[in-house]
Parts: sequence; structure tokens; C-alpha cells
Amino acid sequence: MQRAMTRATADNGADAGSPAAAARPVTAALQARTLTIRFFDKPAVENVNLSIYENRATALIGPSGCGKSTLLRQFNRLNELLAGMQATGSVLFRGADIYDPQVNPVEVRRRIGMVFQKPNPFPLSIYENVAWGPRSDHSAADSELPALVESSLRRANLWEEVSDRLADSALSLSGGQQQRLCIARAIAMTPEVILLDEPCSALDPAAAAAIDDLIIGLKQRYTIVIASHDAREAARVADYIAVLKAGRLTDFGETAAVLQRLDPKLLRD
Repeated sequence: MQRAMTRATADNGADAGSPAAAARPVTAALQARTLTIRFFDKPAVENVNLSIYENRATALIGPSGCGKSTLLRQFNRLNELLAGMQATGSVLFRGADIYDPQVNPVEVRRRIGMVFQKPNPFPLSIYENVAWGPRSDHSAADSELPALVESSLRRANLWEEVSDRLADSALSLSGGQQQRLCIARAIAMTPEVILLDEPCSALDPAAAAAIDDLIIGLKQRYTIVIASHDAREAARVADYIAVLKAGRLTDFGETAAVLQRLDPKLLRD
């Protein structure tokens, strides 16, 4: 980055009103502070204070249009690419403001990777989909790419299914395999945080279950944030749940506690 973003421990003060404050882990990887996001002066997210904890999975849940995807995109500066976006407040990554003018947004997006709702593999081979990022930004030498591709596919629980067909088009994969390939593509960039925007919504139940199992494994190595309108998915994969309604954070805490308090009407589309 143009300005180094250190790995120093983030501010450990408890979020006001957080029911999990006493039991939470020590380090917050990401923090939203009094964050408000508007598009053409229409608020999408309002006055959100939220901590995302290191090596845990946090689910952002709520009905369609509640602001969860907008909040997710703010965590790696994708909203600024959209017309009419205005934001106040701050997003801190390891204590540094990712919207500081001296911070390189490309580096933010490398360290805070994103996987979208609909699988979007490149029209390239399976191998080239994973190798494309590190080759393009010169973060890995050509001689290192085969091992990096294999390790990324293994971490995405896809290697055993594609190891003998790496030259095949990524578009020949099933929907669930394509989504895991997109996760492998993000992993190849060596991120510290992985953002997942409703990664199972376009998949059949078996493929969705495979993604959920993958998320549970990934949080041992990465910090995970997943946007979902499905409380059952959040219960399966998340350590913490943040509930949004009409752009406002209405509840946050450890998963079991939030699910006990949850109004089912908040999750109806």
C-alpha cells in the first residue's frame, strides 16, 4: 500500500450495547465506526458500529434490502466504484482507516477478498482462474504458481475434483464447483479476510452444504464475513451474528444468543 497498514491489534474497547462484549475475542480485524452509507442521498446503512473478530465467522443477516451486502462491500472499498455513493464514519482494518487517502484500494481488496453471490469464474481454464491474480500483480513467480494453485484449490475443497482437469474451462464446472473455484481464486491472493455475499443463494442444497462446510474450515486460517438472509445458514457457520433491518444494526452477539432473541419476521423477504 502507499501507506502501510500494520498488523497491530485493533482497539479492544467493547461496542456499546454488545451482548457478547464480555466473552468476545481480544482482536478485532475489522471495525465499522458510526458508518453511514448513502446512494444519491438515500440511506442504505445508518450509524453502524460493528467489530469483526479475528479468525471467526461473522454473519450479516436480515431481509432483502436491509443493507447487509452494502455493508459487506464497504469493508473492501467496492461501494466507491458505484455512482452516487457517499459515506461517513470509518472502517478500520487492524486499526488503520482503509479510506485514508494514502491507502491503496487495490491493496485493500487483496488483503480483504470478496466472493460474490453468483459464481463468476473467468472464461479461462481452471488453473488460470486461480493463477490469474498472483500472476497479474506479480505476487508469485511463475515457478511458484503450480504449488499456489494446488494449495488454493485444496483449501477450497476442490482439488480432488479437478486435479486431473486443470486445463478444462472453468465454465464446465457445476455451480457449486464454480463457487468453490471463486473462493480458491480469492485464497490465491493470500487475503487475511474473506467476504462472502450470499454465496449459497444460487446453489442447490448439496452444493450449499459443501460451501458451508468449507466456511467452517476456512475460519481456522482466515477471518470470514458472510452476508445471508438465511438464519439457518448463519447458525451453521457463524460464531457471531449481526442483524440488520432497514440499514440499521438491531442486534449483535454470539450466534446462539442472537438466535434466541431473533424475530423471525426480520428474515422474511
